[in-house]
Amino acid sequence: MCMEKILVAGATGATGNKIIHLLKESQYFEPVAMVRSEHQKAKFNAMGVGTLHKDLTRSLEGTTAGIDKLIFAAGSGGKNLEEVDKNGAIKLIDNAAKHKVKKFVMLSSMGADHPEQVKELQDYLEAKQAADQHLRDSGLNYTIVRPGSLTEEPGTKHVMLDAKLRKQGEISRADVAHTLVSVLFDNTANQATFEIVKGETLIGEALEQFESVEEYERI
Repeated sequence: MCMEKILVAGATGATGNKIIHLLKESQYFEPVAMVRSEHQKAKFNAMGVGTLHKDLTRSLEGTTAGIDKLIFAAGSGGKNLEEVDKNGAIKLIDNAAKHKVKKFVMLSSMGADHPEQVKELQDYLEAKQAADQHLRDSGLNYTIVRPGSLTEEPGTKHVMLDAKLRKQGEISRADVAHTLVSVLFDNTANQATFEIVKGETLIGEALEQFESVEEYERI
């Protein structure tokens, strides 16, 4: 069986690092960590994980050549929203479309559909909203995952998941990482946007239920 190459933008971040470890354990996917420095490259190479030396604030020409699917989990932590969270994502989406990447999984945020409603995070959410919309308009197959507030709690592999939850909540980075990897499969959450917080339903089951509802609404 040929493993799919998954590029992870934001691989050095707290959530991205968890994504890399999950992909490394998978029998279906081969992670490629996008890094900005030689120091970061050495860390992943020691894990047996391939790397790609690229910076979201610079040219991304050729970044997705030979890549099957992609997870965007990068973020500037509020320091460079325009160049990283917005324009970096947009450039990577354009590059993925150019190289016909089979699926682009975007880590977004709850509230990105109405940034003006969360004044303290409005600039961040506006950047995420612009990136999400560009992805929807790109022609790529995509999944946009919008978690609630991220915590460092241990993962439970259980979530509450829907297109719009209409409630605030928290979720562990570990469970967000599991969800992002779960939607990489060809038959899961295609052309879909959904919100997640911690809950009582296994991630796989929550995704299956969401798929069923989506399919029902299309009929």
